[in-house]
Amino acid sequence: MPFTPFHWGPSSWLGLLLFRFINLGGFLVASVIVDIEPFCVLVFNLNYPLHGFFHSFLGGTIAAMVLSGVFYRFRAVINKILTPLKLAQESSYRVILFSCFIGVYFHIFLDSFLYTDIKPFFPLAGNPFYGLISFPLMYLFCAVSFLVGGLLYAMRWNAGKWPRLLKVTGILTFYSLF
Repeated sequence: MPFTPFHWGPSSWLGLLLFRFINLGGFLVASVIVDIEPFCVLVFNLNYPLHGFFHSFLGGTIAAMVLSGVFYRFRAVINKILTPLKLAQESSYRVILFSCFIGVYFHIFLDSFLYTDIKPFFPLAGNPFYGLISFPLMYLFCAVSFLVGGLLYAMRWNAGKWPRLLKVTGILTFYSLF
């Protein structure tokens, strides 16, 4: 994605749906962390592919392992930040590790449809996913995903008040017919 936070659209709704099974904070951070690589390439004008080693499942594995260790070490601080957002979780290292893996892999998978320089199965050359989904369709998916993620977050925030929330926000206008 040319704009890294686009990854938070699909990651938000998927993470919120799987909230009981994954660590949402780890999953969301992992879903964007590998874009440090293209950021460094652009900022430091490196002679390196924009989507290099860390945009492969092998490189992503290393990134996920490092991130999970950092995330586990600072989980108490992260939970303090997430508590006011009603997103704090007590997670084992295994859950955090799993969350980081699926977050990083999800990022690589989404990017693989859009960029020729990604080699998801490095050291094998090529990208079998490239072009299977068009740029406009992928961007639409990510944009709509932001809305779905926001809706799921609103449901979580207003647990037990969902019918009133629908009526007030007008998200589903037909709701008032019932």
